[in-house]
Amino acid sequence: MDDVAARLGRNVRTLREARAMTQAQMAKLAAIPRATWANIESGAANPTLAVLDRVAFAFQVTIEELIAAPRSDARHYPRASLVTKLRGAAAIRKLLPDPIPGMEIDRFELPPRAKLSGIPHTPGTREYLTCEAGAIELVASGERYRLEPGDVVAFRGDQRHSYANTGAKPAIAYSVVVVARR
Repeated sequence: MDDVAARLGRNVRTLREARAMTQAQMAKLAAIPRATWANIESGAANPTLAVLDRVAFAFQVTIEELIAAPRSDARHYPRASLVTKLRGAAAIRKLLPDPIPGMEIDRFELPPRAKLSGIPHTPGTREYLTCEAGAIELVASGERYRLEPGDVVAFRGDQRHSYANTGAKPAIAYSVVVVARR
């Protein structure tokens, strides 16, 4: 029989490492002492429900997932299960079904002559836009960039920005946003 505290420790360590974060960073995010975090990961802790709730919140998972038996490292997400929102004529599909704190990855599909205004993020945020098909015109911080398939522009995501398809065929782009910590 697997010990629950050891399983909790393995799950917490695996979740933290998957996010490339240190124990100190995660402890701060969860608003618990770093020593408490280290104790949980060691498998020697018997945390209170309140501490488990803070850890789960920091990872954006349920408490059940923290203590569950390990499951497969892979999970299939059918296209229909991924959130797609329409903003004007543009379709924006979230590509991270499991939230990763501080990161957003979206697929933009802009019909011909469509324009999409970006929403400025937290100060210090970086955004990376990659054109996959068609052509995208990006305006960021007052500068204008034309992206062809395969082109990437890295820019400050905390500034006003917009995306436009000036062509006659649909344009597809991918946006990676690395949100600055406050």
